Amino acid sequence: MRAMKSFKEFRLDTANHLLWCNGDRVPVAPKGFDVLAYLIEHAGRVVTQDEILDALWPETYVNPEVLRKYIQEIRKALADRPDNPEFIETLPKRGYRFIAPVIDESGAEPGDLPAPPPTEPQATEEMAQAEATPSESKSSSGKRTLWKRAIVLVLAAVAATVIGAYFRRPRSVVTASPLKNTSIAVLPFADLSPAKDQEYFSDGLAEQLIHDLAKVSGLKVVGRSSAFQFKGKNEDLRDVGRKLGVANVLEGSVRREGNHVRITAELIKTDDGFQLWTQTYDRKINDIFAVQDEISRAATEALRLKLLSGNSQPLASTLRSVNPEAYEAYLQAKYFLGRGTGKEDLNKALAYTDTALKLDQKYAPAWALRASVQNMMAQFSLVEVSEGFRKARDDAERAIALDPASASAYLALAKTQILYDWDWNAADTCLTKAAALEPGNEEVFRIHSHLSGVLGNLDEAIRLEERAVTLDPLRANSHLSLGHLLYIAGRYDEAHTALQKALDLNPQAAQVHSALGKVLLAEGKPQQALVEIEKEPSELRKLTGEVLVYHALGHERNSNAALAALIAKYDADSAYQVAQGYAFRGESGHAFEWLERAYKQRDGGLSQIKIDPLLKTLRHDQRFSLLLTRMRLPK
Repeated sequence: MRAMKSFKEFRLDTANHLLWCNGDRVPVAPKGFDVLAYLIEHAGRVVTQDEILDALWPETYVNPEVLRKYIQEIRKALADRPDNPEFIETLPKRGYRFIAPVIDESGAEPGDLPAPPPTEPQATEEMAQAEATPSESKSSSGKRTLWKRAIVLVLAAVAATVIGAYFRRPRSVVTASPLKNTSIAVLPFADLSPAKDQEYFSDGLAEQLIHDLAKVSGLKVVGRSSAFQFKGKNEDLRDVGRKLGVANVLEGSVRREGNHVRITAELIKTDDGFQLWTQTYDRKINDIFAVQDEISRAATEALRLKLLSGNSQPLASTLRSVNPEAYEAYLQAKYFLGRGTGKEDLNKALAYTDTALKLDQKYAPAWALRASVQNMMAQFSLVEVSEGFRKARDDAERAIALDPASASAYLALAKTQILYDWDWNAADTCLTKAAALEPGNEEVFRIHSHLSGVLGNLDEAIRLEERAVTLDPLRANSHLSLGHLLYIAGRYDEAHTALQKALDLNPQAAQVHSALGKVLLAEGKPQQALVEIEKEPSELRKLTGEVLVYHALGHERNSNAALAALIAKYDADSAYQVAQGYAFRGESGHAFEWLERAYKQRDGGLSQIKIDPLLKTLRHDQRFSLLLTRMRLPK
């Protein structure tokens, strides 16, 4: 038995989602069919936009423009004219009405109807990209009016608008899965500028959107490292969604010519390519900041109504600067910082932050970014360590004084407090504040995991790192950190899995092979451990591993040679690794000598002292307890 409705020469098979005209099948997109079926089901009466949207998208806010496009598609399929309709009548400011007589033919025998053709694959997109034009009718809902006011600008406003566009307050009793409704990745925006020289601007826009979206509690936002894996790639969105573990992506483009910039953004479901929302913004660079505060407030209000019932963190952007040139220098600095940890890139990043701050001394994001650069340069001994961390601390505190709502500033300060100050309580306070400001920021979980490990809370450290991996699944270092923690916890099978995933993502990643070597050594497999150690691309980690594995194999001459090379090349900034080698070999006197040197150097490796399995032979020594006390660590 079939559910069949006929009107004039058309037949609508609602059981099989098919539309026929005089025996020929008429192609209609799946959601377009649903809209037509709903209008026919309520033929003869006016159906409002809100009613259709609530019925067909009960869990999702969809731009009314999308509905208008579906109506256009249906009219085209029916050869209907809006100025002289036979089927669908538009009533301005009210809605739509199906006006053709409808006959219910449900129960007709299959032989009376044309046989359906073989099932065709569903299109990955249900409709073409909607242009940013006024909708046919105004909604009677106050919430929609607020939404329309919100979609007008870029940067943080885009982020809030996008969330408001997608998440609609549910009105049905159906509860969607958390992944379906609350997961999103911001892909790198394409640079469509004629000179192709605005990559820093398009990357900066996408990165800022990630931070803005991360401010929304309960929203899963994929981190920059993983989202930017798809830069310049035309990968199927279903594969993107599967790899990143998200149901939606935000992507777009930037086209800049002189002082004018056009930004296009669109929100798309990854399972079927359905475009939930799209908008184009045309602005002048030097006019953009004057109206952002007003737009951000409107967008935040829309966000509260659509997503979190008024309980969300306001999206008060810290990106504003009255000086567009300072903003551009800031974006340039972020671009070079994102390229890696090389000295040249970090020097360029630092120079651009200095330029931004010369142009605007009160630009808090630039101070926070400068703190991050200083931290990294000190961490990798590219500057004098104590001076580098001192500058990082000063810059982070300056950023917080200018903007107490800057999560980036609190994260930068927490890193300084962990890596150099060893002020664990202060670091925990900063991380708690950062988490409150950007609960979806994967860096919050990553740094908090590190702090938990420092304090000996290993289970908590693993849990937090697992959360970081979920938010940044394609970042090899996240899997490396998780594998290292699992190794320390003695969960060797899981450690193997995590470290192998890191290698799958980046076969040239430093420290992964040495970490695998330590796992194999702990499992009593020194010969296999040596194979892994010899693959390690980092000379420091390779030498450290050789000291350990050759000792385990009983090849003391080789172990001594590796230790001598380690000391000769890296004694100035890797005293902790030397201490590890001596401790593993049972030479506690030398081990404590090098731990003392590491203490004076503020060696970052000392943060692992409470949980490092390689130091287990030292833990019952009074000198070990005294060192913990000096580092203000719990015993």
